[in-house]
Amino acid sequence: MDTVDATVERLREQCLSRGASGIQGLARFFRRLDQDRSRSLDARELQQGLADLGLVLDPAEAEGMCRRWDRDGSGKLDLEEFLRALRPPMSQARKAVIAAAFSKLDRSGDGVVTVDDLRGVYSCHAHPKVTLAEFQDYYSGVSNSVDTDEEFVAMMTSAWQL
Repeated sequence: MDTVDATVERLREQCLSRGASGIQGLARFFRRLDQDRSRSLDARELQQGLADLGLVLDPAEAEGMCRRWDRDGSGKLDLEEFLRALRPPMSQARKAVIAAAFSKLDRSGDGVVTVDDLRGVYSCHAHPKVTLAEFQDYYSGVSNSVDTDEEFVAMMTSAWQL
């Protein structure tokens, strides 16, 4: 296990020991580390925040963690990247059922689910139409796991390309 993986494991253990096991707890922890309130962490903020937990990294290690976790190439970690990095690995059973569900949707077998794939698998005729009230009810449940309006609006805007 390399230094970054070991540090991630120690950070995950620290978060769990402080009750930050859910999205809300990790989001609060992220905001605490985000000293400049930019809604992203640079290597310096990550290094200082981890030092507060007793996880001392040198600047090169903090840079390495940021580079490894940074999926969008911004040079910083946004909340989604941070949560993804700290998410515990899934069991083989969970991975298998997710892969099976995806395979069922991906009728063409090309590794991408398209509208044409869905036409062959999913029939909306068997489902009632979704009303605004039902849609709001669903997202009311989702919103319980998101701490701030800004984060919720950002998630919805991204998911629905609003």
